[in-house]
Amino acid sequence: MSFFLVFLAIIVAAGLVWVGLAAFRGRSLPEALDGGLEEPEPGLPPVFLPEHPTAQDVDRVRFSLGFRGYRMDQVDEVLALLRDRIAAQDAEIARLRTVSRAEAEVEAPE
Repeated sequence: MSFFLVFLAIIVAAGLVWVGLAAFRGRSLPEALDGGLEEPEPGLPPVFLPEHPTAQDVDRVRFSLGFRGYRMDQVDEVLALLRDRIAAQDAEIARLRTVSRAEAEVEAPE
């Protein structure tokens, strides 16, 4: 029981110091709490993929580890790049299929 009370006293004292420091800097408590989860600084090198990625290229992608896992900015960037390239490939495949069907209809004997 006494360990719990000591622990509780330490937590209360730390909270009071934190609130006091926020007030000392001229900010209110909500302003001191704001901005706790800011975007990370882009200090790490970007993750690159080749122009036409293959399955092996995707297997070789490695992301830097952050405090709580992979760096979300790097993962989001690579996923957006893959999404755009896959969409472009799908559009090209659809275009080629349309051209192929049109050529087949022209060449088909009536």
